[in-house]
Amino acid sequence: MKSRISYFLISIGVLQIFISAQSDVSINGYLQNLQTVYNPKSSSELMSMNSISNRFDLTWFAEESATFSMSIRNYFDSGELVRLNPFYAELVSFDNGYLDLTKTIFSDSSYILYSNIDRLNFELNLGDLDIVIGRQRVNWGINLVWTPNDIFNSFSYLNFDYVERPGSDAIRLQYYTSSTSAAEFVAKLNHEKKITAAVLYRFNEFGYDIQFLGGVMEDDMVIGGGFSGQIASAGFNGEATYFRDRKNFNEANGTLIASTGVNYTFQNSLYLHIAALFNSNGTTGNAGGINYLDATEFSVKNFTLAKYSLFAETAYQITPLTRASIGLLFNPSDNSYYVGPSCDISLTENIYLLLIGQFFGGNPSTEFGDFGKFFNMRVKWNF
Repeated sequence: MKSRISYFLISIGVLQIFISAQSDVSINGYLQNLQTVYNPKSSSELMSMNSISNRFDLTWFAEESATFSMSIRNYFDSGELVRLNPFYAELVSFDNGYLDLTKTIFSDSSYILYSNIDRLNFELNLGDLDIVIGRQRVNWGINLVWTPNDIFNSFSYLNFDYVERPGSDAIRLQYYTSSTSAAEFVAKLNHEKKITAAVLYRFNEFGYDIQFLGGVMEDDMVIGGGFSGQIASAGFNGEATYFRDRKNFNEANGTLIASTGVNYTFQNSLYLHIAALFNSNGTTGNAGGINYLDATEFSVKNFTLAKYSLFAETAYQITPLTRASIGLLFNPSDNSYYVGPSCDISLTENIYLLLIGQFFGGNPSTEFGDFGKFFNMRVKWNF
């Protein structure tokens, strides 16, 4: 208990040092309250949870070419969803990095306070060469929903409340070969001391941003690529990654994960977006089995257990301060679905209200058939 409190106090102390520093320090973040009500499938029972959280993003420009960054999240979750899940504290305090930078400060059967440092890195700029060491976000994905190229920091579309996405304990070298091309090397260690390391080369040709990558992701050899551009005035992108067990390379069957998407914004601000995902190792039967609410189970290889997945989204700026949207995930093989309507309202210059529903439907044991409904309301103050 003392070590956990010490971790929390040290984190606060670091923040105070930054806050009292000179003008070469940038500080921003947010404070928010998220209220969730859950209605299990085939039940009229309602269960709730309240989550109060804040985030600090700190950047220290130590020299013209040297930058230190740290981001910390603090969460206090309480309610029935915490009490009824005996593994809740274990799930939210799980840290997949080589360094365990997520700590439970205190908890009981119905509440938990925990803290997570998801960015902690040093960046050095040497002209055309950038070097970043430490916990960082490595974003190689292109698609807006499923990102097979994102072998370092995969994420779930359903996690609407973590827009910054997790970080990796990694070393990253990025060399700009021209104004439109660059080569990267990234190596990371996870909590099991397994290595993910790869090189990527990106360039622009024929009006498209194109990239190719290759390396290892834990137990697999990986090779992949992606593109992003336009067809007429519509955005068009795609990416694919092939995985094969490196210890049993000759005997094992590989897995191909591929996605593509098209998006278009009309002059009246109406936004349309469609996407598709292919998983060569997926099933055309019932695809239940993944707990989408458990971040510890998620990786780029299991966006879904289904062979085929479809996505559609539309959004509209009702007023300059109000934006409404609705997203749909659909499994065409087992006919299960997810529907996510939302409304984002700007109350003041830096205070926002988000209303979002997460409605899962389908037969038992299908991909989305066993989750029920979630109703969420979030008030967020950015600073």
